[in-house]
Amino acid sequence: MKWIRACQHVEALATACEEARGLPLPVVQLWVFGPVLESQDDLDAVDVALAVDLPPVPWLSAPTGAAHWANATRLARNPFAPVWRSARAPIWNHFVVRPVLVWDAADGVLSDALTAVREGRADQVRLDAPSPDALRARIDEELTVSLGAMRASVSAYDEKRWRPGKLEPVADELWSVTNGYLDLLDAH
Repeated sequence: MKWIRACQHVEALATACEEARGLPLPVVQLWVFGPVLESQDDLDAVDVALAVDLPPVPWLSAPTGAAHWANATRLARNPFAPVWRSARAPIWNHFVVRPVLVWDAADGVLSDALTAVREGRADQVRLDAPSPDALRARIDEELTVSLGAMRASVSAYDEKRWRPGKLEPVADELWSVTNGYLDLLDAH
């Protein structure tokens, strides 16, 4: 996809976030990060982070209701690579590097930030990079959350494994929290 089209998708998603305030999943912020902020080259997808007003979301996992929210806002049908984050913890980590806030529930669509991204001035509105110590501490916090989620998912899988019904939902959850935990271990 052309870079300018990627910027248009981000603007449309910011507007969709504003319109989706009534949905049950409490999405409170939309951040953009990654290659769309660093060059105007063509992209396969736009990296976005969605912050929810919930306890920490295990890395590379999605909160309950995320699929419904993604369908309602067209996130799922457009070229986005979303990560779900808790608004109760820093948005950044080893992968979400120097993001730009483009929508939040308090102020709505942040036109100045969107304009800076579209004009190639994203560096003016990006978060500062954390110190190496702060990044390590953040990864340690996320490892703790992901390990707890992985243990809970293993237990849920074990309970469901030999019972009637579909195993895919619990197996998929186990895979996503394990994948996130391993990614954090690699970054550690």
